[in-house]
Amino acid sequence: MTALNTVAKYRFPAPLEVPAPAGAEGWQDMYSPYLLFSEENAVWESSQFWYWDGMHRPDVEYPFDTIVHEAYMMSVAAVVSRLFSIPGAKSAASRVLNGRLYLADIPFDDPGQEERRIEGFMRRGGHYFENWPELSERWVAKVETLTDELTAIEVPTLPELEDEEVVFAGRGVNSGHRLLDGWARTLQNLFLVYQYHFEMLVLAYVAQMTFQDLARDSFPGITEQTLAKLVAGVELRQFQPDEELKRLARLALDLGVADRVRTAGDPGVAVVELGQDRAGAEWVAALDRAKDPWFHVSTGTGLFHTERAWIDDMSVPWAAIAGYINRLERGERIDRPHDELLAERDRLTSEYRELLPSDEHRAAFDQSIALSRTVAPHLQDHNYLIEHRHHTIFWNKIRQFADRVVTAGLLDEQEDFFYLNRWEVGQVLFDAVNAWAQASPGLGRRWRSTVRRRREIVETLRDWIPEPAVGATPTALGGLLTAQFGITMDTVETWLHADDDEGDELQGVGASPGVVEGPARVVLRPTEIEEVQDGEILVCPATAPAWAPVFGRVRGIVSDVGGMMSHAAILCREYGLPAVLGTGSGTRRIATGDLVRVDGDRGTVQLLGQDQAA
Repeated sequence: MTALNTVAKYRFPAPLEVPAPAGAEGWQDMYSPYLLFSEENAVWESSQFWYWDGMHRPDVEYPFDTIVHEAYMMSVAAVVSRLFSIPGAKSAASRVLNGRLYLADIPFDDPGQEERRIEGFMRRGGHYFENWPELSERWVAKVETLTDELTAIEVPTLPELEDEEVVFAGRGVNSGHRLLDGWARTLQNLFLVYQYHFEMLVLAYVAQMTFQDLARDSFPGITEQTLAKLVAGVELRQFQPDEELKRLARLALDLGVADRVRTAGDPGVAVVELGQDRAGAEWVAALDRAKDPWFHVSTGTGLFHTERAWIDDMSVPWAAIAGYINRLERGERIDRPHDELLAERDRLTSEYRELLPSDEHRAAFDQSIALSRTVAPHLQDHNYLIEHRHHTIFWNKIRQFADRVVTAGLLDEQEDFFYLNRWEVGQVLFDAVNAWAQASPGLGRRWRSTVRRRREIVETLRDWIPEPAVGATPTALGGLLTAQFGITMDTVETWLHADDDEGDELQGVGASPGVVEGPARVVLRPTEIEEVQDGEILVCPATAPAWAPVFGRVRGIVSDVGGMMSHAAILCREYGLPAVLGTGSGTRRIATGDLVRVDGDRGTVQLLGQDQAA
């Protein structure tokens, strides 16, 4: 906590009590008013429990990048409150504070509201659960169609003179109109893909949570680790990009080009050089086949334009291939322990099932665990198909629009575009088209001035350590979002007492079992992934599924945010990697080179001092 809370210790500050960092005054002007805490709604907002979404939005929100969370928060909130009428919370809301996204599960006004939802939810959600395989197949087709439509959207240039074909074919539509039309369809595509994103995802979480509740009631004292093991061993699209890297590493050894791949500098140059002989060309051809679609993977969450995908920058996957080559040469296993996970899952399932007192209880257990396993792949596959593949194409499409504004002379470089919010981007694009049509100047000086000030603000906000929560201190938690984030009342207590004497142990969620020791590597941004060395403990604000190649190099994972149902937790378990998530302050209290012990069984991280070898 900041010094702000010393006046009323052990409470979270009200949203409007949190000051802007010096030098970032006026940061609110970067964002649309409906994204901000306000005097108008101060009483209601102060009565809610808002927590920092460091799992999905670990960095400062660029003004344009808020478009993604606008799309997904509107969708998930409507799914909960208006579409499936899901019990647990009335809805969900979001606000931006000092450039960081905060979320709240909105509680019911009275207990009767939740009770009245149950019948409708059972009918609506039951339809999806009963027809899950068919609906899932249709869902994948819808998302892939939308991704193809996004790819096909044209981003025309603004020519000095239209091509004669426009006249002779009687088209009657100029390039400026087509540019603005392409912009509108690109935004519509993004908002539609997020309608699909949560169509089945929230239900998948409900199915998982329902099984966990049944298991806790049936087997008092069952651990979170055991609950996770009972649904482990699923096959996911999310694993395939990493599997492709392993396949390329094995092929490099088989073809005798491993040294050339491993010692290469720039991947682009290496591809050209490898292509000059038969063995190298065969390996490059395999690389090209893997790229589409499996290199459409962001190095981060996929939710920020700054997180470039593998297909744009091959340095991350290339380093991972080299790492796998090294491990294969040392005789190490690089496969996921899939068979072991399945064997452990089946053994535990049988043992717990036998503890149930009747055939009726066993039937309920069988039905619930079967549904939980059926929906489990969707919890990760949606992430690959949307946040990674679709968004890789989306961000590259947006960069084309940015280039048109730069060419029009209204901004200096592509990156400037992202310092304008989506409503301002609509204005600057129209300004560019209008100035082109009228052969007159646009408002370049105004746009440049806005961008220049916002660059300063964003850099200043990056140094602000986010409050873990603001608003009311909860007395109970029950929303879907808090469950996904692993936020419990114990978490709340940890946050409230963060300034107390902390000792040498951090408490979090034991998200993946096992105990390991090693030197820490603190990674605050996806661009720092390449610095991770073999045998280190990765310490980060949150991990994304795209970091899977790093999982093959580290001994354990520690994160500030995340819970048992987070993407990171699921992947760590599938890789057999000990993990403690949701520590709240891991990146603040641990430095690169510190020796730490990660106990994924107890959910603790022990600080053992500085690693002398480091």
